Amino acid sequence: MTLLSRRNFALSALATTTLSACGNGIGGNGAATIDARVDSTLNFMYNSYPGTRDLAGKASGMLVMPVITEAGLGIGGSFGRGALRIGDSTVDYYSSTAASAGLQIGGQQFSTVLFFMTQEALLDFRRSSGWAAGADIEYALSDSGETLRAETTTSLAPVIAVVFAQAGFRAGATIEGTKYTRIIP
Repeated sequence: MTLLSRRNFALSALATTTLSACGNGIGGNGAATIDARVDSTLNFMYNSYPGTRDLAGKASGMLVMPVITEAGLGIGGSFGRGALRIGDSTVDYYSSTAASAGLQIGGQQFSTVLFFMTQEALLDFRRSSGWAAGADIEYALSDSGETLRAETTTSLAPVIAVVFAQAGFRAGATIEGTKYTRIIP
C-alpha cells in the first residue's frame, strides 16, 4: 500500500500545474493556425528588427516558434509549436520542450526564430529525430526596439537564434537545452 504524503502530493500538484501552464494556445486547430501565427510573428520581427530581413535572406531556412510559454516554481518547463520555413514555404512543423530545476519562480512567453545559416546546419536539423539546442547557437541580441546586434562572429555561426517579444515576469529567455521534435499538427 502506497501512502501519498503531503510532500509527494504537493510535488505532483506542482508538476501538473507547471506542465499545464506550458500550453500556449496554439494546439487544436492544426497547421493553418500555426502558419497564421508564424506569418504574424515574422511580420512583427521584420517590422521591429529590420536587420532580421538580412539574416532571413542569407539563411538556408528558419524555424519560427511564435509563442513559447515558460513557467517555473522550483521545477520548470517550456513548450511551444512552430514551423520550419525554407524560402516562403512551410516544410515541417515542430514542437519545442525544455525542463529545468533549481532556484526559479515565474512565467513568461516569448518568440524565437532560429536562422540556419548553412545548408549543413539545416540538413543536420531536419535529419535528426529530436534536435537539442546547445552551445553551437549564437544569439543576436536586441539593444533597443529598433536595432538588432549581430556581430561578425554571430554572422559566421551555423545557427543564429533571435529571442524577442518577451512578456511575463521571469528573468531572461534562452533556448539552450530546448529539444525540437517534428510533429504532425
